[in-house]
Amino acid sequence: MVRVTASEFQRSFGKLSDRALRETVAITKQGRDHLVLVSAEEYARLKRRDRKVGLAGELSEEWLSAVRAAEAPRNRRADRRSR
Repeated sequence: MVRVTASEFQRSFGKLSDRALRETVAITKQGRDHLVLVSAEEYARLKRRDRKVGLAGELSEEWLSAVRAAEAPRNRRADRRSR
């Protein structure tokens, strides 16, 4: 990832927008990352990876059985404190 200041980005918009087609461009403001420029293709790829939300009522009986049978890992610290 390449980092540029907001001023540099304004001066070199064409060059940096072309570069964003190949790699991520971080635009900084006051020394901190402020914006990130990625290609439309990369943005679409990231959006496809977004989590899908579903309702528990939409789960199959197989999934519901697995959830019912699942156990949380034991917390060893809590076990020690209760002794």
